Amino acid sequence: MNTNPFSPLAEYSYSDELIDRDELISIDPQRVYFMYELNKPMLSSFQLSNDSDEYVAFRVKTTNLKKYSVQPRKGIVLPHSQTTVTVTMQALKEEPSVLRCLDDFLVQCVAVPAGATVQDVTPEIFDKEAGHHVEEFKSQAASVASPVPEDSEETSENDTSVSSGLCLISKQKMVGGKAGYMKMVKDIMLMLTEEKQSIIQDINSRLKEEVELLKRDLTRNKGGSRLSIYYLLLIAVLSILLVHIFGSLMLSSDFS
Repeated sequence: MNTNPFSPLAEYSYSDELIDRDELISIDPQRVYFMYELNKPMLSSFQLSNDSDEYVAFRVKTTNLKKYSVQPRKGIVLPHSQTTVTVTMQALKEEPSVLRCLDDFLVQCVAVPAGATVQDVTPEIFDKEAGHHVEEFKSQAASVASPVPEDSEETSENDTSVSSGLCLISKQKMVGGKAGYMKMVKDIMLMLTEEKQSIIQDINSRLKEEVELLKRDLTRNKGGSRLSIYYLLLIAVLSILLVHIFGSLMLSSDFS
């Protein structure tokens, strides 16, 4: 008789008993970037933290197995402990034709019985259809060109690419001194500005749709009360203020 609680024949009753909170695992950092150089492999790392009293199994999947190596790809995070996962990207032999990296990483976590080991981490325990509570964290790899030495002033803006989101990438030491640091800051500021503008445009578009709906309603009800007109004006003013406040808060929070 198979007594392994993780075998496909096991009744996964522990799955529901152990899950009774919002989050099993937290991931840090939330936003970091690859520092890439041609002909050199790039290392990244992120930490999985388990602040609970439970054992948590995890596995990391990527959409591009040939490009990335993940160690460890699966494992157990003990209660009140951390595990560091390292992502290695193969060396680039030439500048990529598409600078924005769209490769995805998926971290899956599930609570397991106390005493579980890495040998017990099998695909079956991440089977949602079997009723298991599986937490998933999806992220997108992003890259920033390695800062150039201070004596090199000629650098193309096309050498740099950044992408927002939760990124499983590196904390390599900054090279190139102050010039390299300032270049990286400039690139990240540009990315954040573009991101802010995109969000504001989306908000404006939605607010315009709401205003148009109100106008149509007033047109259908000719001779409507002044209260409706005042309400429309109030919505317009609040919309402008909301966009302004949201933009200011977003910029300040990104650089705090």
